[in-house]
Amino acid sequence: MSLWSYYTSLSPKTRLMVGGGIIGYACLGLFLSDTAEEKLGYTPTEQDKKRLREALPRIRVVEE
Repeated sequence: MSLWSYYTSLSPKTRLMVGGGIIGYACLGLFLSDTAEEKLGYTPTEQDKKRLREALPRIRVVEE
């Protein structure tokens, strides 16, 4: 039995709860990731930001 067929065989209320749980888990991860970066020391320094800006490709307009 495939995962999709297993999911579609669930009742609509259960599917709603599963989807809501996944969305809630993702939102929680988005909110907590910044705090975790600060506590673990993964915030970028100004030197890191400068190196990233230098690595970005430049866009040039060929025709107008």
